[in-house]
Amino acid sequence: MKIGDKGMIKSKARILIVDDEDDLRTLLRDLLSVQGYQISSAADGEEAISLLKRDKFDVTLLDIQMPNMNGIQVLKYIKEHTPRTRAIMLTGYADLKHAMEAKEFGARDFIGKPYKVEDVLSTIERVLLES
Repeated sequence: MKIGDKGMIKSKARILIVDDEDDLRTLLRDLLSVQGYQISSAADGEEAISLLKRDKFDVTLLDIQMPNMNGIQVLKYIKEHTPRTRAIMLTGYADLKHAMEAKEFGARDFIGKPYKVEDVLSTIERVLLES
């Protein structure tokens, strides 16, 4: 998506938020909706894959540690089935092992929890502008 006006990017960009923590998912959904992004959310990896099968997303914010199906498993699905979807990993377990594994499967970036709102927004904008 190479559009000069960031406002146009936001109004067009579809973001999927995947996090098992309701409060964080709601906070991100509200924050990003106000910024003009089109938002969908999932409480776990299985729900995320179901949404990815039905809709196209520009960016997925993926929590790594979730029950049933973790973020790395969803990332592998994205890489194989929806490679145009850019993934940004969210985790409270920001360690080198997870970061390397996420990068190996195509994650564009990695944000540790707790995160700053400005960091999330700037990371999304940067990832959307990458070719």
